[in-house]
Amino acid sequence: MAGLEGRVAIVTGASGAIGSAIARRLARGGAKVACHYHCGEARAQAVVDAIARGGGEASAVRADVTVATDVDGLVERVLADWGRIDVLVNSAGITRDTLLLRMDEAAWDAVISTNLKSAYLCSRSVLRAMMRQRHGRILNVGSVVGITGNPGQANYAAAKAGMIGLARSLAREVASRGITNNVLAPGFIDAGMTETLSDEVRQNVLGAIPVKRFGTVDDVAEAAAFLCSDEAGYITGQVLQVDGGMVMG
Repeated sequence: MAGLEGRVAIVTGASGAIGSAIARRLARGGAKVACHYHCGEARAQAVVDAIARGGGEASAVRADVTVATDVDGLVERVLADWGRIDVLVNSAGITRDTLLLRMDEAAWDAVISTNLKSAYLCSRSVLRAMMRQRHGRILNVGSVVGITGNPGQANYAAAKAGMIGLARSLAREVASRGITNNVLAPGFIDAGMTETLSDEVRQNVLGAIPVKRFGTVDDVAEAAAFLCSDEAGYITGQVLQVDGGMVMG
């Protein structure tokens, strides 16, 4: 993908399954990638090593993306190392699932902070550099749950829905500066999450997916690479569902 060659990207949550796949795909397209992690240092370093083996350039950067000073420090380090920031992928996220009746404030706050506040902080922090360049791609990794809702995931669904509102608002604010902001909404992605499902539940889920398979992290990463590329410069404020047709309309 020519529109990634020479670009500099930050991928938050790059120690996770989807974040790491996106980081590797951006690097294959020619981008230099800052692989953010909070607790998964070994996993983030493994992504960096894999990128290096493929001839790419990457670094592992630790930060608590729910803390503004940490986020600003991450951005300053990337600018010091590589001189620019072209792409931000907001992929950091956690779950704390339970029915709302049983959900305590700590579970609510943790998910909203890690999944939504982090996207706000990171987006705000990279904007100055992107506006100077008059070029930027911000991509929020959401979920179809942010569109449909899901029992036991009120906090997660609220955070992912918030990422859509954040992206659409920011897209309107910065489009004239050559900066886009879009959202990926993955469906059931086979990244370990489906292994705990019973055969009955798996079959029920597959029955609701028109393409009759779970998604892969590579399915998500390919869509992310396009939306982060120069070729996607006329697409902004949009939600791309990577779900095999599970949610339509």
